Amino acid sequence: MTEKVQLSSTPVLHTTLRWGAIIGGVVIVLAGATGWIVAESAGMWSGVIGASVGVLFPAFTAISIVIANRWYGTPTYLTTFFAIVLGFWLLKFLIVLVLLLSLQSVSWIVPIVFFFSLVGAAIASLVVDLVVLQRMRLPAVSDITLPAVNPEEEQEQNP
Repeated sequence: MTEKVQLSSTPVLHTTLRWGAIIGGVVIVLAGATGWIVAESAGMWSGVIGASVGVLFPAFTAISIVIANRWYGTPTYLTTFFAIVLGFWLLKFLIVLVLLLSLQSVSWIVPIVFFFSLVGAAIASLVVDLVVLQRMRLPAVSDITLPAVNPEEEQEQNP
């Protein structure tokens, strides 16, 4: 039985998801409160929905990478990794299209509140990603095991 190896990117992605959820919750509350001030109940729900879309969809990418990293070390890792990440990306794309097209016909959505809460949440998600990536401590080459013996020295000793 092979030992499961955790990639160095997995803790970084977990940190990104954790902080993204915390900041996302704050943005959703702020967007809802701002929406309430602008247009009462309809504005509040427009802000909450817009901020939720802006928070959840960037998280899908990190979630897909964490799921795909479970196959690290298997012979089909690269194929599985790209299939999972691409599958999530296509699913995310379809969900965004369906969601935005269906919300377009909803009469109580306040478009300006929805738009600015979506943009605010997207910017907050980007800031979280940048801060986490800036603070991570990873070597330039990670997730590799160096040989215990230099192969060149081994050849010199055994001509």
